[in-house]
Amino acid sequence: MKEKLDSIVFKTLEKMQNVKTTEALNEIRVSVLGKKGELKEVMKGMKDVAPEDRPKVGQMVNEARDRIESKLAEMRQRLDQEKMERQMEGEKIDVTLPARKADIGHRHPNTIALEEMERIFIGMGYEVVEGPEIEWDEYNFTKLNIPPNHPAKDEQDTFYINKDIVLRTQTSPVQARRMEQGKLPIRMISPGRVFRADEVDATHSPSFHQVEGLVVDKNITFADLKGTLEQFAREIFGPDTKTKFRPHHFPFTEPSAEMDVSCFKCGGKGCRFCKGEGWIEILGCGMVHPHVLEMCGIDPEEYTGFAFGVGLERIALLKYEIDDMRLLYENDIRFLKQF
Repeated sequence: MKEKLDSIVFKTLEKMQNVKTTEALNEIRVSVLGKKGELKEVMKGMKDVAPEDRPKVGQMVNEARDRIESKLAEMRQRLDQEKMERQMEGEKIDVTLPARKADIGHRHPNTIALEEMERIFIGMGYEVVEGPEIEWDEYNFTKLNIPPNHPAKDEQDTFYINKDIVLRTQTSPVQARRMEQGKLPIRMISPGRVFRADEVDATHSPSFHQVEGLVVDKNITFADLKGTLEQFAREIFGPDTKTKFRPHHFPFTEPSAEMDVSCFKCGGKGCRFCKGEGWIEILGCGMVHPHVLEMCGIDPEEYTGFAFGVGLERIALLKYEIDDMRLLYENDIRFLKQF
């Protein structure tokens, strides 16, 4: 029995000398110490050993197991150390090499234009107010003096969740919500995404952004509206920019106008950019309709106000001379890095 155990230990230690991986070492462990290993087979022969010799044989088996397990532990530690050294050698970093720069993208032209507009109006005492993109039909149309079956609704009838809920077509509902709160005076702009059933082309998209403004206070006149928008135009397009107001119709303002700015490329002389007209249309505006004030709980005999709305993409396209609106939505970093 002793000779058999010595032979098992010798052969096992000899096999371990040529082992290169922990997987191969584990195979040796299983073949010797596992449930069907060689030592287990020796233990099965204990029934043939005389009872008085069994303690001695059991001690010899335990000593053989201890020698093998000790060598296995030693070999496993050595193999793990060699593996770590190879890994560290392969993954070492040359700290003298230039560091990799993190690609953090670039600010979008819409974001740049919006931040500049917010800076201008905040400087004039306005606050920035946001509202839900999924809106009640009542706020999106009715409270803005566009009742059911009104012709003006056909231009904006768009994406409905149901007959009472719609994806907002303008950010004006935010103004109606603020007026309902009754906290006067009001000086606010409401930027955000809006939705209309437009075909995608160089100047249209079913989803775009607006920035609308509202002022409600005592003794507000059209002169206040003109002065505000003239200051805005000079701030965003340059100090020499001139403005022109043309009569127009919006259901929620009366009187209403569209505002043009003098072409900042040619100074109003006429060029390709302004199509030879010298003027560029940028926004719609007007005095808040008395009926809108009434529906929002404000006395039109005591308070007046003005409102305006401008497409954010239109400002970005004009300011940065982009000729196709679709470029704004492709998020190509090569395009965005130009601004």
